[in-house]
Amino acid sequence: MRIQGNEIKPGNVLMHKDQLWVVTRVEHVKPGKGGAFAQVEMKAIVGNTKLNERFRASENVERVRLEQKDYQFLYEQGDMLVFMDMETYDQIELPHEFVGERAAFLQDGMMVTVESHEGKPLGIKLPQHVTLEVVEADPVVKGQTAASSYKPAVMDNGLRVMVPPFITAGEKIVVNTDDATYVKRASE
Repeated sequence: MRIQGNEIKPGNVLMHKDQLWVVTRVEHVKPGKGGAFAQVEMKAIVGNTKLNERFRASENVERVRLEQKDYQFLYEQGDMLVFMDMETYDQIELPHEFVGERAAFLQDGMMVTVESHEGKPLGIKLPQHVTLEVVEADPVVKGQTAASSYKPAVMDNGLRVMVPPFITAGEKIVVNTDDATYVKRASE
């Protein structure tokens, strides 16, 4: 799908220089002299390259739509993660490093969205929040409540999260999957 340079938005996936790029930042510039343009910061989907590019408002760019399909996480097998398509019951295996550090948040039966282009998986979206159980938390030190102080806690998946002083071992908490931060106590 062709779009004009002034229609580019963050999150768009563009085909540029025979490579797929995700737009991370767009700044529309209208200089006093000359035509308007969009200063676009992009990150390569394959590899970790960044690129700053200028697109004139009248210039056409190829916007790529990624196919998004929901899968259910089944289990981990060696260094592979197994997911199942809930419509066709087909299973796919993705390498552990494809998901990265966020693989620690995967739980049996969790629904995820796999983004792909021409049948090749490019990214995975986890739910925004997950509920985890605290298995180990440091005791509260008296007199340390003057400032908002957080303490380290170990979750049931081995992840370390900074939690408020009132959280104790055995409690369930909600954790943000984007940055592994405490959100709130889980309501039973």
